[in-house]
Amino acid sequence: MKKHNFNAGPSILPREVIEDTAKAILDFNGSGLSLMEISHRAKDFQPVVDEAEALFKELLNIPEGYSVLFLGGGASLEFCMVPYNFLEKKAAYLNTGTWAKKAMKEAKGLGEVVEVASSADANFSFIPKDYTVPADADYFHITTNNTIFGTELKEDLNSPVPMVADMSSDIFSRPIDVSKYICIYGGAQKNLAPAGVTFVIVKNDALGKMSRYIPTMLNYQTHVESGSMFNTPPVVPIYSALLTLRWIKAQGGVKAMESRAIEKADLLYAEIDRNKLFVGTAAKEDRSRMNICFVMAPEYKELEADFLKFATEKGMIGIKGHRSVGGFRASCYNALPKESVQALIDCMQEFEKLH
Repeated sequence: MKKHNFNAGPSILPREVIEDTAKAILDFNGSGLSLMEISHRAKDFQPVVDEAEALFKELLNIPEGYSVLFLGGGASLEFCMVPYNFLEKKAAYLNTGTWAKKAMKEAKGLGEVVEVASSADANFSFIPKDYTVPADADYFHITTNNTIFGTELKEDLNSPVPMVADMSSDIFSRPIDVSKYICIYGGAQKNLAPAGVTFVIVKNDALGKMSRYIPTMLNYQTHVESGSMFNTPPVVPIYSALLTLRWIKAQGGVKAMESRAIEKADLLYAEIDRNKLFVGTAAKEDRSRMNICFVMAPEYKELEADFLKFATEKGMIGIKGHRSVGGFRASCYNALPKESVQALIDCMQEFEKLH
């Protein structure tokens, strides 16, 4: 039976990326050595990092004056690296969910943090709209897509101060104006690579302005100057990221990814809104294209476990919702084909007929 991978992360990757990574793990570039055992400083590997960085800049139309880094530690480490590098006195944060809260927590250890707005009272079911960013903040931090609660900022905001964004789960799913940000970061295990590598896009002239001591490994300048090679980088995930970037380019680039994302999300949300058994959890104007969250309608709540079992038996993988929301979550990242969305819709319709 075909499996349809809706996992929230680590998540689906293009099949050719998986297969080509597997080949390189057995024999990298005809060297007779595995990708897992070559030196990160080998002459064969430096071009991997160089091309990955170049494709990042090309696909996202990154302006001059920015560096692309490939680091370890996940987005969770960036939660403290960002304030270490940019928070002198005060930072502003938009609280839209679990990961935004975690980012705020780390920043509070290094300076004043202003929560400009929060949707916590509504279980983060919407993204706040009316708020004021303090003009004296060092930066304004946003989380563009909230994997747990299924909300997403689909356009770049206008801010009176430099912006920082966690784009872990929607990077490369839409064009972005990088010039509006001094830093964009994310764990790569959603739209880019297997777990283990973190991408950072950082504006060079925003660095080196802190009065505090920054631990060497937490200083972005360290990694800019060493080309992501200050310590041993996650070699295999970086290679997979390169293959995914090539795949995105071959598919037509980020604009094509956005069209695919809109098509898949529109299909699934239309079925959620039509089907008597299901209800979406996020405000319609803020619905995520990447993580589509829904629950059983109140009068059918007792069927939740039955539908999960039914869908799993039909090959739907990873659709159980996060405990914070319950119900179901279909993560529709770039590599998920439309046929998988249609298979889930067929499943929902078949279950509706049975009940």
